Amino acid sequence: MYGIALDLGTSGFRAQLIELETKETIKTVITMGHPLPGGNVMDHLDFAISTGEDVAHAVILETIRRMFLKFDIDFSEVERLAVCGNPIQLSLFQNIEIRDLAYAGENKQKKLGVENVKRDARVFPASELFKDLDMPNCEVIVPPAIKHEIGADALAMMLETDFLNQTKPALVTDYGTNAEMALKIGERIITASAAAGPAIEGQGISCGMLASPGAICDVKPEGEYWRIIVLDKEMEKRDAYLINPLTGDIKEFYGYEAVGITGTGVISAFALALKSGLIEKSPSLPNGRLALGPDIEITEKDVEEAGKAIGAIRAAHLTLIVDSGIKYEDLEYAYMSGASGAYADAEDARQLGAAPGFAKNIVQFGNTSLALARELVMDRSRLEDVIKIAKRITADHLMMATSETFNNFYLCELSYWTQGMPLEMYNQMLEMYGIPILPETLEHASIERRVSKDIEEVGAEGLAILKEIGIVLEVPVSKCIYCHKCEKECPEKAIEIIEDAEGNRTARYDSQKCLGTSCRRCVNICPEGAIEMSHLQIKAAK
Repeated sequence: MYGIALDLGTSGFRAQLIELETKETIKTVITMGHPLPGGNVMDHLDFAISTGEDVAHAVILETIRRMFLKFDIDFSEVERLAVCGNPIQLSLFQNIEIRDLAYAGENKQKKLGVENVKRDARVFPASELFKDLDMPNCEVIVPPAIKHEIGADALAMMLETDFLNQTKPALVTDYGTNAEMALKIGERIITASAAAGPAIEGQGISCGMLASPGAICDVKPEGEYWRIIVLDKEMEKRDAYLINPLTGDIKEFYGYEAVGITGTGVISAFALALKSGLIEKSPSLPNGRLALGPDIEITEKDVEEAGKAIGAIRAAHLTLIVDSGIKYEDLEYAYMSGASGAYADAEDARQLGAAPGFAKNIVQFGNTSLALARELVMDRSRLEDVIKIAKRITADHLMMATSETFNNFYLCELSYWTQGMPLEMYNQMLEMYGIPILPETLEHASIERRVSKDIEEVGAEGLAILKEIGIVLEVPVSKCIYCHKCEKECPEKAIEIIEDAEGNRTARYDSQKCLGTSCRRCVNICPEGAIEMSHLQIKAAK
């Protein structure tokens, strides 16, 4: 019999097929993006509310179905499916209430009738969700949230690291599009999240990609050349070639090809450029770019996008410390989890501020969300332990969106990364706001890497990548005059206008490529106002 562990991440999904008797991983399947339109979790939430929860739910389930088909198994032999993710992803997966996650105000929630929504652990038959997969013997296990806004992914990053065992101040961060984090001071736990944006995982970068084979994940200096390091088919780091970042000249090949760059690769390249003096003031680059391979480069726009992501995370870390009442230098441990947490060079992350440079110890983990799902698949009784631990955790949640401290920190971060504001001026601004100035980065910190890659074991059958999910959303556009302005305006080439034999016109969107409600350029450019995105429906691509 089989079990499947599933992580519903904000930038992509991960699934593993496990043989229950031997507890061995057979195969891993990942997507190269999230199936819902948008670049972050709030876009996904906005899409679900404006277009319809049923549509968002159907897109997610269809994506999972296509992932599972790559396992090439008899689904009647699947006994357990454990699913982990943040509250929005898990709610859309189960097709349960999400409006309480969209509206923070108590009065608004009361008017909507969505007060005190519980997101407890659930075990239910897979047949309740999956109609097109014959899984008659399978139960679905969903771990609990700590609070409605503090989900199973936050619980996973606490459980799968040493965080809960620490008696000295400790910070854990799941690096991603929506960076989840928690600060522990004694028995007190303060949680938060930072909308870092897609750049932290390689999206929104001109040559960016998620962590997958061929992705540049690290760079190292060798004289005037840089050693480019990529991920191989087993997601292990491999040397690809030596390149001059200014000229693009390649000195030596090592047999591995680079096809794009991850967010950790951008962090590494940016840190090295600063250290070597190629960057004197962000976001300025020599000749406006850094060459990292054939047709692979980092532009000044990329530096800005990566800087915004790093800045959001650093601002959130600093806000947690300041608002908790402890001093920067009190932080003993900083845990880094997720793909970016696993592949990032921790020293580079410290220097840039993506990891707190004032923490005395940094420990790197991989995908803790998938790890928790694996535990629940292999040992169903583990759910009872998880429930007990979740009930014991009393967490305060700090809303960055309403935090004046975060707002002040992030304004300084934006000025630093996008306009090159000196750190001296940054600190002057903090003093004006009545906030402690930036802490000094420790000269030395203990760095421990607990994993070599994001997903430690991909299985005997290896890693399969669903690069093009292939789900199409469509809406009739009866007022369309066939000017094609929407197609030309779309930055992702996600929209196409189709006309049938009767002359009826339909706008079709590739759900994976579309930037959703954060863009809407197609809607705004249409001279006839023909596109109504709230009427989109799912249609399988032919």
